[in-house]
Amino acid sequence: MVRSCNGSWCARFVDQHRSALNFVLLVFGYILYLVIGAGIFSAIELPYELDLRQLLKAARDDFLSENTCVSDARLEELLARVLEASNYGVSILNNDTRRNWDFVSSLFFTSTVLTTTGYGHAVPLSDEGKAFCIFYTLIGVPATLFFLTVVVQRLMVVVSRRPVSYFHRRWAISKAKLAVIHATCLTLVMVLVFLIIPAWIFISLERDWNFLESLYFCFISLTTIGLGDYVPGETHGTEDNPHPQLYRLAITIYLLVGLVCVLVVMETCYELPQMRRFRQQFYQKSVRELDSETTNIIDQEHMSDELHEPEDQGTPQPRAISSVLEQAASMRQDGISAPYTQASGSTVNQKER
Repeated sequence: MVRSCNGSWCARFVDQHRSALNFVLLVFGYILYLVIGAGIFSAIELPYELDLRQLLKAARDDFLSENTCVSDARLEELLARVLEASNYGVSILNNDTRRNWDFVSSLFFTSTVLTTTGYGHAVPLSDEGKAFCIFYTLIGVPATLFFLTVVVQRLMVVVSRRPVSYFHRRWAISKAKLAVIHATCLTLVMVLVFLIIPAWIFISLERDWNFLESLYFCFISLTTIGLGDYVPGETHGTEDNPHPQLYRLAITIYLLVGLVCVLVVMETCYELPQMRRFRQQFYQKSVRELDSETTNIIDQEHMSDELHEPEDQGTPQPRAISSVLEQAASMRQDGISAPYTQASGSTVNQKER
C-alpha cells in the first residue's frame, strides 16, 4: 500500500514538474559534454604541447651555444618583442611583405569582426583604432545580426518553405516527413558546396595546407568560431599568389555568403516540427502553450499564403477572399441572412460569430 502511494506520488510529481526536470537534465548534460570535451582535448593536445616546448627549448639552447656573444637575457628580450608583434599580426621575416591594413585587408577585418568570427591575426595597433573598433562594433554587430536575420528569413521562404509546400501538394506527403527530407538534402548540399569543394580549392591555393586543415578552416570560419590558427594568404609569397588583394576579397565574399547559407540550414532544422516538439519539453507550461499558439499561427499563415499563391502565373486565378458587398449580394440571392464571414481559399466557411 505504501509502495503504491509512493509510486503514485512520484508519478504525479514527475508529471507536474516534467519541464523543470528536463531542463535540469539538459543543464547537467551540457556541463558533462563540456567536461568530456575538455578531458579529450587535454589528453590529445597536451603531449604535443610538451614536445613542442622541448623542441623550442633545445633550439634556443643550440642557438646560445653556437652564438656565445648573445646573452640569454638579450635573446629573451628579442623573443618577447617578436612574439608581441606576432600577436598583433606583424612579422619580422625578410620575405614577409604582407600588409594587414590596406583597404582589402581592412575590409576582411571588418567582415570578421562584425560577423563575430574574429580570427585575431590582425588587431588594431593604435589607441585610436581600438577606440573606433569599440564604437564600430557596438553599432555594427547588432546591425549585422539584424541584416542576417532579414536575409535568412527571406531566403527561408524560397529555399525551405515553398519547396516543402509544393511537394506536399504535389505528392500528398506529410509536411513533417517532407521537412526532414528537405533539411537533410539541404544540409548535404551545403556541406558539399561550402565545405568539401572549397577545401579542395584551398589545397591548391595554400601550399602548406592539407585537406583536413582546409576543411578545418572552412568549418571553423563558417561557424564563426574563428580560432585564427589558419588564415588564408598568411603563407603566400608573391610568386605563389600574384593577386593577394583579389584573393583576400574572394575569401571575404565566400565567408559572408557561406555564413548566410549556414544560417539558412540551421533555421531550416530549427523549424522542423520534430524540433518544435522537442523544444517544448523544456519550456514551462505557459511558455509551452504560447509556443504552440505561435506555431499554429505560423502554420495558418503559411497555409493562407499557399492558398493565395497562384498555381500557374499565366492562368488568372479567382480571388481567395471576396469583398463584403459580394458576400452580402450572394447571401441575398441565396436567401441566406447569416452575417458576413471570411472566406479562406476558394471555399467560404460559414460560421456564425
